[in-house]
Amino acid sequence: MTGSTGTAWQQRIETLLCALADARRDAAAAQAREVALLAEAVEIAQAMAQDAGAPSAVADIPIRSLAAQIGAAARVSDRTVQKHMSDAVVLVERFPATFATWAAGDISRGHVRVVVDAGVGIDDDAARAVFEDAALEVARRETPGRLKPAARILAARLHPIPLQERHTAAAATREVWVRDLDDGMAELIAILPAAIAHGIRDRIDQYARRVIDARGVGKRGAAGSGGGASPGGATDGALLPDTNRADTHPTDTRPTDTRRISEVRADVFADLLLTGHASPDVSNDAISADEAIIARVQVTVPALTALGADDTPAELVGKGPIDTATALRLAGTATGWDRVLTHPITGNVLAIDRYRPSDHLKRTLRVRDEHCRFPGCRTPTYRSDIDHTTAREHDGATELTNLAHLCRRHHTLKHHSAWKVRQTPDGILHWTSPTGRHYPDHPARTLVFTTEHAAVDIQTDADIQTGTGSNTSKASDPPPF
Repeated sequence: MTGSTGTAWQQRIETLLCALADARRDAAAAQAREVALLAEAVEIAQAMAQDAGAPSAVADIPIRSLAAQIGAAARVSDRTVQKHMSDAVVLVERFPATFATWAAGDISRGHVRVVVDAGVGIDDDAARAVFEDAALEVARRETPGRLKPAARILAARLHPIPLQERHTAAAATREVWVRDLDDGMAELIAILPAAIAHGIRDRIDQYARRVIDARGVGKRGAAGSGGGASPGGATDGALLPDTNRADTHPTDTRPTDTRRISEVRADVFADLLLTGHASPDVSNDAISADEAIIARVQVTVPALTALGADDTPAELVGKGPIDTATALRLAGTATGWDRVLTHPITGNVLAIDRYRPSDHLKRTLRVRDEHCRFPGCRTPTYRSDIDHTTAREHDGATELTNLAHLCRRHHTLKHHSAWKVRQTPDGILHWTSPTGRHYPDHPARTLVFTTEHAAVDIQTDADIQTGTGSNTSKASDPPPF
């Protein structure tokens, strides 16, 4: 591709991107306008009810009637319309800044949903306004997926009821139930503490990936078998022949395992609950019982919270706040703690140490990044590569300010496309697209700090953590080094 041809393509792509941005902005404005009209519909219905002097037993008839009229005109269920009317009132009246930002086209419906879901429990108007401003600062530069944990942490810090008290009440609602589906299927649903639920999901995923990996080895004719679980514990054992086993005859053929990773996860889940092991056939050595896979739950506990001198919430890294008691129990069983020093204003990770020898730089990067550092990507660090921002062959140093986690997809994109990236000392990756657009990616640990500092007096000296991550403690107290 010649230079002039390449420039023409880039100009065409830039025109396309501008058109898409305009279309998204127009769509956001139109969606916000619809919400405003639904909120107005509620006002009309309430006024009609007042004028009619209807008794309380039928006071909602005007709202039902208007919802039915809107639903008939839009070919939507009136029940759905009435719920949307209620949601519209909450957004317009309790989150005016979020609504205005959406109407201006600066954020999407997904961002709005995250902000409202996280902040709706804050009853104090002033505290909710502080939360809203801080969350919107993150929303303007991050995807809804990355906004969600930051918004939940902000809301937990500003909520008038301590998280421990709220968690205790919520834990009483834990439950397991089954909802029947079509075609002989059903959903098994459980409400559990967040740390437990994510730990279960991670353990299932590890087992499933072991099964998939073993299946690949078996197909290549190497040692090992592709065994795995099947629904209800009825496992075929090793689904592929193990050429290293003495009892395997050359003519021994078994069904080829073609399950997707999602199917394997479901089968592992069923076998773990029904048999206590992901592979009931003990002869299957793809995952042996004595190689128990331990779930990975990454928790951050502020130092002063651990000492009982502060009530800043602990965090389930990348997910949101958890109660202090659970966090301390998990920290107490950890094989080691990372002690993290963060900047008192920005929250940037400045240093990390550990009492026992470890790979210092890798742990620091895991703490800082939490996930792939390409804009919008949330692939966790343990499934990502550590990449030199400036390549080694170009004299890039192996140091914190020149390293970042990239998932395999975005690592490949960086090296085999026209995307460019540079890293500043504060850990921000400045990505430049092939058409010259600039997309800064901030370290996950700074999202909350940079937005709340001006309005909320929360600063950080040092944190104690298990796994990766960082959190906050009061700056007026000396760091417990």
